[in-house]
Amino acid sequence: MTTASVLMADVFEVQPYTSHCEVILGEGAHAVIGVSPGNSYFSARRLHELARWGLDHFDRVDFVYTDLYVAEMYEASGYPPDEARRKAVENNSPCPVTGARINWDRDIARMTALLDDPATHGLMGELAALRDDPDYAHLTDEMLATVGVTMFGAGVISTSGFLSMALVYLLTHPIARDLLPDRPDLIGPGVEELLRVNLSIGDALPRLALEDVRLGDVHIRRGELVLVLVEGANLDPEKFPDPHRFDVHRDNTADHLSFGGGAHYCPATALGRAHARIALEVLLDRLPDLALAVPAGQLVWRTGFMKRIPERLPVTW
Repeated sequence: MTTASVLMADVFEVQPYTSHCEVILGEGAHAVIGVSPGNSYFSARRLHELARWGLDHFDRVDFVYTDLYVAEMYEASGYPPDEARRKAVENNSPCPVTGARINWDRDIARMTALLDDPATHGLMGELAALRDDPDYAHLTDEMLATVGVTMFGAGVISTSGFLSMALVYLLTHPIARDLLPDRPDLIGPGVEELLRVNLSIGDALPRLALEDVRLGDVHIRRGELVLVLVEGANLDPEKFPDPHRFDVHRDNTADHLSFGGGAHYCPATALGRAHARIALEVLLDRLPDLALAVPAGQLVWRTGFMKRIPERLPVTW
């Protein structure tokens, strides 16, 4: 509904996006404050100040933590429960490349330490066991730790990215948005269609041709760079008739490649689908009047990022 900025005296100033938002602000009935995980702006002190400010201006205040089950994902990776919760709330805000390298080295070091801890369980425990298997003697500790770091990162980024894009689609396609709350039994197929019609990779996957090959009418020479958009197959009319149409009654709704395929098939598909289904069910039930606060053409898209997501998603409800 609004943006909020902090002045020198830590007073929050609300700037409504539209005249409709001004009316909502004036009524002062309900404020929803979104908190992005890993953002140093949202310190404990800042959250207390936001809560105090919100209750002074609104009858009800809710905080929304936009990413899902961060602590649980760390625990599944092998962190003890207390360490998982501590790491989930730790300051790990976006920073320049130099700082990103520091964060990466720190996470690799922690994952490597988990490999050496006999109490480690979950994913990192399974990876640690591979060190005793001669078939995997070629794997270094850094390689195994990298698997843990990237698996966690992929889980958080992919889930939050998909939910953002799913909301953009539903808010710009009212028929699809109105169908799902009326037919809860269609949430499952609806999630599959949302996965199919939304391209999540921002800039495709760069690959080098290992030999001369012809794809359709294009001749690709050995050594040439190719940008592969795997999810483009989700819009293949031979596989999905009228591919741009959102259709929860397709016989093959789950046959998309949004989770990859073959050796690169996402190992967390069941968890990702459950996250998406529950999140959409709750959101559409609790905020039935959810709508974009700006025209879709005014959304600002993030650049230089692996995922295709809006920089921000202003809404009214």
